[in-house]
Amino acid sequence: MGAQWKQAGREASAHKKGQMVVKLVREIMIAAKLGGADPDLNARLFVAVEKAKKSSVTKDTITRAINKGAGIADEKVNSETVVYEGFAPHKVPVVVECLTDNRNRTAPEIRRLFLAGSMGQPGSVSFFFNHSGVVIEAGAQEFEPLEAEETPAGTKGARFITEIKDLDHVSKALKAAGWNIIASEIRYVAKNFTEITDAQRKEVTAFLNDLDDHDDVHRVYAAL
Repeated sequence: MGAQWKQAGREASAHKKGQMVVKLVREIMIAAKLGGADPDLNARLFVAVEKAKKSSVTKDTITRAINKGAGIADEKVNSETVVYEGFAPHKVPVVVECLTDNRNRTAPEIRRLFLAGSMGQPGSVSFFFNHSGVVIEAGAQEFEPLEAEETPAGTKGARFITEIKDLDHVSKALKAAGWNIIASEIRYVAKNFTEITDAQRKEVTAFLNDLDDHDDVHRVYAAL
């Protein structure tokens, strides 16, 4: 039984890694589609490529993703971004960004995942968030530390919130000034956070993880 359990664990780990690679590749394609194929001129693409490299995504896979996103390859990106809104358990506002080539497949699956909370109509939850450009830097010494998952272990960092139209300009300026940019993207930034108990937080976290594990889900934002 022990060996079988270990094999199941290895398979689950491999599945998680596969999901992570798919999402990294999707981010590269979308970044290239929106900002072009040159990472030096496209801050979002530069960050996406660096993340993929650190996760051992092969050079050929990265190149194919860039070409596909930028329309250089014969096969172009046909995915669209679809946003779903609702509440996690205990009334925590949640916004879910999906990248899908078939919203008729994705919508009922996301709706099923929201049964543990409640799914809302477009605009019913997003007012709890600011839709902004976010640049995250790791390595700064004079700024308030960010959450552990947003910076390399043991470092301090800084978050810069921008107007969406200024995101690329700010990212390039920071990079040129020697800052170590680890994220440059448009996000839903919670205006306030929902107060819940530790036990409730575990329940909400499990709900968010279930959403994040869906293959079409690209980003999950929660006021938590």
